[in-house]
Amino acid sequence: METKYPNVKVKLVGSDGNAFAVLGKVAKALRNAGVPRAEVMQFQQEATSGDYDHLLQTCVRWISVN
Repeated sequence: METKYPNVKVKLVGSDGNAFAVLGKVAKALRNAGVPRAEVMQFQQEATSGDYDHLLQTCVRWISVN
């Protein structure tokens, strides 16, 4: 499995299982890295299309998680 944006790094430890916090941190990091808005929206749509585990798996596929 290859990470789509390996240069985007997000520390998710401390988000306390809050899906909205995780989603917000990753979306913000993607925007700050200059990822096009359409791609950020694609990430958000994919990440919210399942349960919490799916959200985390999607994050790992898109960015480098610390």
